[in-house]
Amino acid sequence: MKILYMPLKKQWFEMIERGEKTEEYREIKPYYIPRFFEDRLSRETIAGPLLDEFISDLRDSGNVEQTADDFGLWLKDYDAVCFSYGYTKRRMTFECKGITIGHGRPEWGAPNHETFIIELGKRLQ
Repeated sequence: MKILYMPLKKQWFEMIERGEKTEEYREIKPYYIPRFFEDRLSRETIAGPLLDEFISDLRDSGNVEQTADDFGLWLKDYDAVCFSYGYTKRRMTFECKGITIGHGRPEWGAPNHETFIIELGKRLQ
């Protein structure tokens, strides 16, 4: 099982734990590209000017899979997302239904611009 590990602040951790929040958000920035994407051939991530162009195209198109395909990348296929309460041992794991780009819900902590949206399924642990 391929698991994406992500620390959360108290507010968001508790909302997900109670079942109120069904998606998590991450900024579209260089830090998350290697966590979410891999090169189809070498299984390496992109860097430099190509990375900037990729991020720009992601924001413009909003289509994660098509943009990744255009750059010869593929979206990593995570089976689950394991959230930790900050950097403690308190954890919970959910099915990962996919990673998209869009505008999330501000009441769930989404910024007022496009962001990565990690869609959650049922709780596994």
